Amino acid sequence: MAEISTASTAIEVANESAVTSMASNDPILAALEADKHEGLGLAVKARWAALGVIAPFLVYLNPTWAVLYYEALLVCLALVGWAQIKVGRLGASRAELVLVFCDLALMTFALIVPNPFNDFDWPVAMQYRFGNFIYFFVLLAGATMAYSWRTVFAYGIWTSGLWILGMIWALLQPATLPEVSAKVQGVLADHPQLLDFLDPNDVHVAARIQEILVFLIVAATLALGGHRTNQLLRRQAEVARERANLARYFPPNIVDELAEHDQPLGAVREQNVAIMFVDIVGFTKFAEGKTANQIVDTLRQFHARTERAVFDHKGTLDKFLGDGVMATFGTPRSSDQDASNALSCADAVLSAVDQWNQQRQGEGAEEIKVSIGLHYGEVVLGDIGSERRLEFAVLGDAVNVASRLEGLTRILGARLATSGQLVSAVRREKVEPTQGLLAQLTSKGPQNLRGRNEEIVVWAL
Repeated sequence: MAEISTASTAIEVANESAVTSMASNDPILAALEADKHEGLGLAVKARWAALGVIAPFLVYLNPTWAVLYYEALLVCLALVGWAQIKVGRLGASRAELVLVFCDLALMTFALIVPNPFNDFDWPVAMQYRFGNFIYFFVLLAGATMAYSWRTVFAYGIWTSGLWILGMIWALLQPATLPEVSAKVQGVLADHPQLLDFLDPNDVHVAARIQEILVFLIVAATLALGGHRTNQLLRRQAEVARERANLARYFPPNIVDELAEHDQPLGAVREQNVAIMFVDIVGFTKFAEGKTANQIVDTLRQFHARTERAVFDHKGTLDKFLGDGVMATFGTPRSSDQDASNALSCADAVLSAVDQWNQQRQGEGAEEIKVSIGLHYGEVVLGDIGSERRLEFAVLGDAVNVASRLEGLTRILGARLATSGQLVSAVRREKVEPTQGLLAQLTSKGPQNLRGRNEEIVVWAL
């Protein structure tokens, strides 16, 4: 088992630099790093609290000036804990492992070596009579909050090794007060078991082995629990990473809906929704003479600004349409200001594009023009597809109307065209300052939309 512990420790030390460089990029490692740092802080605070309890208790047990020797050792243990916070990082650094070993070695020394300031001779073997080995469990408990399961198991191995070395050292020491041992042997010659127990120079090897075995069992159990906790933390970090990755491709409100409910987004249903189409005007001509990288870079900047505006106004980014965007407001759950959110979002998109054009003008790049179509009406929405592959879709005539309104902006010479239905819905919602945006719109009266027989009242900006 010692070879396993040594190999595990070597692996942790060898991976230290790699883990440190990767933690900033990998959310799982970053989560483990944060957990390690928090665990170290808790472990040291718990240690200081335990030492604060033990310190006065030692005075109660030994109300003499000699107790200051043990109080000084407690201060050293507290300082080692403070140093562990300073050098602690994900994995196990070489300095951190040295401090862990110093912890255990200092505790072993304090428990085995007699107090040199006592004013009486004390057999080394008597140090074992007080059952002080239980103090190692204080360090082991702290280790479970701060270190990997491998290091916790190493605690068990190192503690056992040091305790065995201490026991061997005690066995090699000359007998203290041999006359006492001789008298005890004379009195209890017919009672060997009592003789073994009462002889002040008997180390009680069997009891020491029992202590070591119990400590190893507890250390192994805690290490197994630490391993399970570590796996759970990794799974939680992976879920967070998966959710973050989903949010890159799906609207945050859709991701939240999926994450918080066991069922999909819902059965197919009818619902009033605001729909927005945004498109770059004359993009085909714009793309002439541009490299693929330049085209993609422009689209990414356009999509990023549009996406930000949509999400800021509680919208759902339905899809990217090449140089266009379709967004909905009121999906998957409707609210009492969906139409107002859509109009405010359109205004935000136009403002973002204006700022972008100012930046592009300073760079000597040509201006980007966008057109927006808005409509509010009933759609069919819900999960469509197979059980293995579902897609949340928004379908219906209202979607086509919004798309046609975006195309109508070319004929009207407007940046934005919205239906009378959306204007009416905004007025009903009475959301400020959206009402002020209505004053900027101009009525264009009933208009024919391509592919539709019915005219629709249009307002334009």
